[in-house]
Amino acid sequence: MNTNTYEIDLKKPCTAYFMGIGGISMSGFARLLLENGFTVKGSDSAESKITRQLVSLGIDIVYGQKAENITDDIDFIVYTAAIHPDNPEFVAAKTKGIPMMERAVMVGQVMKNYKNAIGISGTHGKTTTTSMLTHVFLAAKKDPTISVGGILDSIGGNIRIGHSENFITEACEYTNSFLKFFPTAEIILNIEADHLDFFKDIDDIRNSFHEYAMLLPEDGVLVINSEIVSPEEITKDIKCPVITFGLTDGAEYTAQNITFDENGYGSFELVHNNKPLGENIRLNVPGRHNVSNALSVIALSSFYKIPMEIIKEGLESFHGTERRFEKKGSFHGVTVIDDYAHHPTEITATLTAAKNYPHKHLWCVFQPHTYSRTRALLKDFAAALSHAENVILTDIYAAREQDPGDISSKTLQEELKKLGKEAYYISDFEEIKKFLLKNCIDGDLLITMGAGNVVNIGEELVEK
Repeated sequence: MNTNTYEIDLKKPCTAYFMGIGGISMSGFARLLLENGFTVKGSDSAESKITRQLVSLGIDIVYGQKAENITDDIDFIVYTAAIHPDNPEFVAAKTKGIPMMERAVMVGQVMKNYKNAIGISGTHGKTTTTSMLTHVFLAAKKDPTISVGGILDSIGGNIRIGHSENFITEACEYTNSFLKFFPTAEIILNIEADHLDFFKDIDDIRNSFHEYAMLLPEDGVLVINSEIVSPEEITKDIKCPVITFGLTDGAEYTAQNITFDENGYGSFELVHNNKPLGENIRLNVPGRHNVSNALSVIALSSFYKIPMEIIKEGLESFHGTERRFEKKGSFHGVTVIDDYAHHPTEITATLTAAKNYPHKHLWCVFQPHTYSRTRALLKDFAAALSHAENVILTDIYAAREQDPGDISSKTLQEELKKLGKEAYYISDFEEIKKFLLKNCIDGDLLITMGAGNVVNIGEELVEK
């Protein structure tokens, strides 16, 4: 489906058209091209807050995708995975012979325009780590261009348009998107089974990460978690330096004397090549997993010769991103946290971090994300959720999938019961809110969890 014959040169602006311009990533890159002098147009299925913002910046947007939207003045077209070959705009563009590229190809093309193009990859932690690194680069006054997969207050959204040689982006493995990138530096945070609607198995996923590492040039750098199973299989044959980090002995960058404060925020002493550096690092995000994320940022920032006091300043200034252990407020003395976790490892990390947060009882409202993931990792989900005292399950959020009829939240409820865990399945959000209002008491901690719209439950309870 990729019909790209165009190379994006930020020094040679022209006219670009975005099919599905209202998406969070697409809208960010539309703004980046606009800032660099391009004429930007686009279409989407419906008006939204994002499209209204783009229109206010001077971008022409049409609603409803029609063949007549594709005019002869367009030099190239970017489209999302949601655009199919029978889409009227896609057909019109192909008929006119206008170069087209999918979103991941466009991101890769943009990366080519920067001397330092940093890709943050891994099954989990990409958004948080990208945001941490952003804070360090901002503290170091490196004026980076940033593309992050969440809303980061310090840059006022999901994109920051800098004017330097530094570009930082998340690099997602799903559909092998990151293999279309052109990184000069990479962080690989972890490699686990996920997206099994696309990948065959964990070996298939590991192979993709190896191919991603192979994209690095000789003068680049790979920062990789030493806790990944057989990391040497991922790093074999790459020609650039490899730096390891992790929470086990043997990593070049590791931590000792890890402690957590009353908010669950971590502090630790930095160890480099088995030598304590006498540097105490303090974080303003919770959990052991964020200590690991911070180590990857320290390793890469040190490669770029950013002084340690600046690295510490950047890490301390980071207070999290939207939907990552985000405090929403409280109702009746119950603290409400929202978290994007939708994989068993992420759920375990979040619920473990919550144990360091002051509370009487821990409630988790979990919305499974996609049927394929729920089926493939069913027992792992049950084990992860058992870290909460009280679990409420909503219906599975289908996202891009159709209901196959053989997996549901009731199946997950049964798995939790096998582990001796009382779990409630309630399909209706209004009923869940009534249940929580009746059963949560002053001093409890409620976490809404998942990558769908479960966030609405906590937000509406707080508003009451």
